[in-house]
Amino acid sequence: MKLDKYTVGKRYGKALFELAAEEQITDAVYYDLLSLKNVYEAIPDLGNMLSDVRLNLGAKRALMDKIVSGFDGITKNFLEVVFRYNRMDDLVLIIDEYERRYDEAQSLVLGTVTTAVSLSDEQKEQLETKIAGLLGYKKASLVENVDPSILGGVVVEANHQVIDGSVKSRLEQLRSMIGR
Repeated sequence: MKLDKYTVGKRYGKALFELAAEEQITDAVYYDLLSLKNVYEAIPDLGNMLSDVRLNLGAKRALMDKIVSGFDGITKNFLEVVFRYNRMDDLVLIIDEYERRYDEAQSLVLGTVTTAVSLSDEQKEQLETKIAGLLGYKKASLVENVDPSILGGVVVEANHQVIDGSVKSRLEQLRSMIGR
């Protein structure tokens, strides 16, 4: 039975994180993976090239040698395993899972905040502190979106939860209460 990409990403990312945690090098592996993710973003077809069975193994090996030359230890060995099992096209999902586990270990929650107007740095920092506490984390990092259609207030999405404090949703609640 062939595993779907998301299952592969979760399993490999979990395995790598657990190994890095055991060796107490989660930070080093995290930064290695971020630099590798940048390479994948710069060359979007890289994973497909390294996993395509129609391509010459020698050419793929030469490309892989260039990639792994910048890494050592666990990261290099892990990349070799992923390459050997022909999963290089799943690497971004693997990295995403590692990042998720890393952030969780750092007690960091990631999310988005939507406002009608841009927040000042101070407002964003205060909101991140409040959201972190509300969701039981030490820190929060929110990506800001501006959407004038919410009229005012904020909508925060983090940790699979939505906190909707927008004027638009409050008006819709009032309309439904009065039957319009």
